[in-house]
Amino acid sequence: MRYADVYARSLDNPDGFWMEQARAIDWERPPSKALFDKNAPLYEWFSDGLLNGCYNCVDRHVAAGRGDQVAIIHDSPVTHTRHEITYSELRDRVASLAGALQAKGVEKGDRVVIYMPMIPEALEAMLACARLGAIHSVVFGGFAALELAKRIDDAQPKALIAASCGIEPNSVVHYKPLMDAAIEMAAHKPDFCVVFQREQEVARLTEGRDHDWHAFQYGAAPADCVPVEGNHPAYILYTSGTTGTPKGVVRHTAGHLVALKWTMKNVYNVDPGEVFWTASDVGWVVGHSYICYGPLVHGATTVVFEGKPVGTPDAGTFWRVIAEHGVVSFFTAPTAFRAIKREDPDGALVKKHDLSRLRCLYLAGERADPDTIEWAQDKLGVPVIDHWWQTETGWPIAANPMGLEPLPVRIGSPSVPMPGYDVRVLDPDGTPLPHGELGAIAIKLPLPPGTLPTLWNAEGRFRKSYLEHFPGYYETGDAGYIDEDGYIYIMARTDDVINVAGHRLSTGAMEEVLASHPDVGECAVIGVSDPLKGQLPMGFICLNKGVTRPGDAVAAECVELVRERIGPVAAFRLATVVDRLPKTRSGKILRATMVKIADGQAWGIPATIDDPAILDEIAQAVRGLGYPQG
Repeated sequence: MRYADVYARSLDNPDGFWMEQARAIDWERPPSKALFDKNAPLYEWFSDGLLNGCYNCVDRHVAAGRGDQVAIIHDSPVTHTRHEITYSELRDRVASLAGALQAKGVEKGDRVVIYMPMIPEALEAMLACARLGAIHSVVFGGFAALELAKRIDDAQPKALIAASCGIEPNSVVHYKPLMDAAIEMAAHKPDFCVVFQREQEVARLTEGRDHDWHAFQYGAAPADCVPVEGNHPAYILYTSGTTGTPKGVVRHTAGHLVALKWTMKNVYNVDPGEVFWTASDVGWVVGHSYICYGPLVHGATTVVFEGKPVGTPDAGTFWRVIAEHGVVSFFTAPTAFRAIKREDPDGALVKKHDLSRLRCLYLAGERADPDTIEWAQDKLGVPVIDHWWQTETGWPIAANPMGLEPLPVRIGSPSVPMPGYDVRVLDPDGTPLPHGELGAIAIKLPLPPGTLPTLWNAEGRFRKSYLEHFPGYYETGDAGYIDEDGYIYIMARTDDVINVAGHRLSTGAMEEVLASHPDVGECAVIGVSDPLKGQLPMGFICLNKGVTRPGDAVAAECVELVRERIGPVAAFRLATVVDRLPKTRSGKILRATMVKIADGQAWGIPATIDDPAILDEIAQAVRGLGYPQG
């Protein structure tokens, strides 16, 4: 079927289109219709249907005779262990945990906070909640106690499920003391906690509150699946808010499953029984959608990887995992590939592994610069598909539908809108812009199934954050343009479009130019305040491993390169070489914090930062460029 026909039908007849897709999952009671719009602009999908998320992800595959198929492969280079769990084993393990939670009073609508590393038990905890109709909220393992406390207070969970520790390449992260401190700080106290004790660190349990994972389940009767309404929240996932209070993105059960099921074949070109690997974390939206729910609702095998792209033990670990487990479709963040490219620019480690079963590589989470895409294509010999989505949407807004109708790849673009996403480019007043013009990217309402219907206990904040600026649209916060063929180009966050002497310029376009320099492994461009021009771009450059040339020389060449490719209008003169860039634990560059440092504003250490010491290095580099001014 042609992409254009499918996309047009999704916009022309959304009810018919999505009711058809809904037949791919199992219902206790099918919905009467797809779209429920009586509370517009707050829309819902499949609201009056009845179903269970865990049944769709686990039990139905066992019932269909596929219980012996591997559901989860756990590959942990940090602990040097690997093991597999079949769908039958997964059903039994999840039913047992759900039964123990049920015996302690957890029921439909209760919240459960999950604070775990990349181990199968994290997925089992998510699925056990879904089995009972409880609403889980996964918090990235190792998050600071204060951030965990904020989420406990907002979600008000009946229970908290944690692991004793996480494992980093050179250290053990003590989860239990962080959990204890968070509960102490929080005004809300969970009724009880369940702790999975890892052999690398056995935590001290608090008597009367904490239960050992295995002892907790002993003697508990396995729980059956509890049907829930289509608009029942499956989970709350917190994303950073500008006010410092995290925003609880809500995901409704039915739309979430229907949308993910459609994407597994049509976007990622994976068939049931094949191995799909997303190198992310269950604490992020990518982990929810494409480590846990997406692969499992589709009946595929998912890889739970506990390691890093480099250092566990080297920059070839991704290729080993793909080769050993027969991964056919692989999804990760561009930052991971930049790290690998920087360590192994010639791709020598790729050649050591048989990647013949890999059909496609998918990148998302931030802009994928052309240089990284071209490097990956050259070394892997498979299509490299950039695609674009957000925590709020839960699945791709724009992608190349490789399992439906592969379209020509245009490097620099995440390709075309997926079904249900009516994407427009608007000027600051909300007027649609013509093809090729840079503006704010917005999506005409309603958003398709699987996207956020609201924020947890914060409808007013939902409206203000996403709906008020452009009435009738969802504001993505991203800036870019659409070409004459309908391909979308995401150039920056709206905040990263800078105004240089009246010219609106994309920092992302400048980053593309910097990344094309042969000695540059990674880069970031921010806009800093300037009394004459309003703003000026400032570039930070990390060199490839093995580059011995002076950093000043490379920086000077990069300045000239931007002048040559974008023009003097960019006024790009501020560039410096740094050893590394400040990032979140999910790999996103902390550009907003870098701007505050350069502008001399007060800045704090973001809760999500991977290594706080990097910010001092950035501040030193900024001072070397003569900033902050005055």
